[in-house]
Amino acid sequence: MKFRLALTHLALLSATAAITACGVVPSSGPTKAQIEDHSSESTKITGIQIVDLTDDVARTLWRERQGADFAATFGNAHVPVASIGSGDVLEVSVWEAPPATLFSPAAALTDVSSAGGTHVTVLPAQMVDAEGNIDVPFAGRIRAAGHTVNELSAGIARALKGKANQPQVLVRVVKNATSYATVVGDVTSSTRVELTAGGERLLDALASAGGVRQQVDKTTIQLTRGATVQSLPLQTIIRDPRQNIPLNPRDVITALFQPYSFTVLGASGKNDEISFEAQGITLSQALARSGGLNDARANPQGVFIFRMEKADALAWNMKPVYTTADGKVPVIYRLDLKDPGSFFVAQSFMMDNRDTVYVSNAPVAELQKFMNLVFSGLYPTLSVINATK
Repeated sequence: MKFRLALTHLALLSATAAITACGVVPSSGPTKAQIEDHSSESTKITGIQIVDLTDDVARTLWRERQGADFAATFGNAHVPVASIGSGDVLEVSVWEAPPATLFSPAAALTDVSSAGGTHVTVLPAQMVDAEGNIDVPFAGRIRAAGHTVNELSAGIARALKGKANQPQVLVRVVKNATSYATVVGDVTSSTRVELTAGGERLLDALASAGGVRQQVDKTTIQLTRGATVQSLPLQTIIRDPRQNIPLNPRDVITALFQPYSFTVLGASGKNDEISFEAQGITLSQALARSGGLNDARANPQGVFIFRMEKADALAWNMKPVYTTADGKVPVIYRLDLKDPGSFFVAQSFMMDNRDTVYVSNAPVAELQKFMNLVFSGLYPTLSVINATK
């Protein structure tokens, strides 16, 4: 009897020693209490902001996220007729009423006769020089830069008046070297799109480049106009006609393939890196794509989203605000899914690229693992005791 009692005590001591040797009960990550105790000396990064995910917080972040708007930033007005610039190649045609006194039919490159015997002379195409001028026989140097083709035609006709017989002039742009938009990035063929009086728009330029090479829902369009740069998901531009804005000369359209993703860890349906669309998904959708919470392990009051946030995203509770080298604030958003209202909040909280969703273990799950560890050390010894009976 004493021998069996001694063996039992030995078994308990062995189990206790095993647990002590391990240091902690095996776990997939920190508990809810450990995350909330951000002031602990063991915390590797100090100054982590812990924010309860409420409706007000979700609304504030939503407004900041919805700030990108091509129509509001760049305007949606029709672009006026583009003017001529240095480097453009022009073709000038001159009509004279009969009898032609300046440009004779024999000298004309093209002779078109009508009932009245009108003749047209097509002058060789020429490039607008660096000073913005072109040369027209009998009219001299004519200022072309800064004028439309109609204005230039009228100017040449005035210069020929009194020299040619009732001159009429037509100017045509053979090569447009100044009024264009550039399309680069993940498109079929990078190109320069010449802009006309028709008012080409953003999707027209992408079509001229052969469209994007990647999936539409994973492509972001960046528009650069002067010093202003803004981005929108291509899917948003297609769905919202307001975002398909008219282009201005020298606009740069860049198609960016951005496979956004978030990581889910802890007591979720699956631990994985999950991709999502450039247009974004909500936290509710993210939890669904990760298989939801594990019924046997998860603590619904301990759902956390780890994110590097902009310094001005929210009014932070902890002062002074800790920022990383690139000016970001480490934030842990805390969600209590025991509260039915939190499901509505999860539907308006948008996920960011590289977010980490962590679901902590329930306390009972930790206790169960502890008991399993204790009894796993006792069973072999108890078997020996039973064998000695």
